[in-house]
Amino acid sequence: KTLAELNQQISKDASDLTNAMKGQNKLQGNWGELILEKLLEQSGLRKGEEYTVQAEGLKLQDEEGNRYQPDVIINLPEKRHLVIDSKVSLITWNSFINAETEEKRQQAKAELVKSLKSHISGLYEKHYHNLGGINSLDFVLMFIPLEGSFSAALQHDPNLFGFAWDKRIVLVTPTTLMATLKTIASIWKHEHQNQNALEIARQGGALYDKFVAFYEDMQKIKKNMDQTSKSYDDAMIKLQGKGGLSSRAQSLKELGVKAAKRLPSEA
Repeated sequence: KTLAELNQQISKDASDLTNAMKGQNKLQGNWGELILEKLLEQSGLRKGEEYTVQAEGLKLQDEEGNRYQPDVIINLPEKRHLVIDSKVSLITWNSFINAETEEKRQQAKAELVKSLKSHISGLYEKHYHNLGGINSLDFVLMFIPLEGSFSAALQHDPNLFGFAWDKRIVLVTPTTLMATLKTIASIWKHEHQNQNALEIARQGGALYDKFVAFYEDMQKIKKNMDQTSKSYDDAMIKLQGKGGLSSRAQSLKELGVKAAKRLPSEA
């Protein structure tokens, strides 16, 4: 339901903005990036954690040292990355929805296919899948914000997917991208759970080792206490036993030794 409402809003925004954006490719690109970020926010992925916008904090460059800033880089487990780049064809889409005849609609569809193929080829030339600084998958995602424009282009050229795939590009719309992002979010959820399980196991092992060490210390204390008790008993035998120090000291007292103190009765 949310995706349906979002697609309706996207189409309306596209129609409203087309005239204002004619000839301003940068503004059109910014609009596509905003739609992409909106989907990312709704996917459950966290900015700065599971994804990065405009390669923030990264230094991405090719072998010639050219710098690149893909719209979004999705972080995957095992330090892998998935690049997403947004491409918009507002003007050709506007021509299609305003076409008054079937002939003009077919012409507009052909222009949509031509525009999308141009975007695909341009994205391929950037070779995002080979960029240094990230460990990208063997393909990148090209995000098409206008679901209807992609459907119309695909009707006109069913081989559009194959054309893109041959250039290591997968075409996605809001619906298919959201499914992909949700899948990645689920993978991260399980990954975090696995990481927590490993950390619990590590801390549990450390706790067990501490417990064993504590038990060993208590055994040593008991052994020392037993030894102390035995030493005490031996000493008391020497003090109070037959012929012990107490009886001998008492004999001296009885023989008339002058002393200021007396032995306790229990001695």
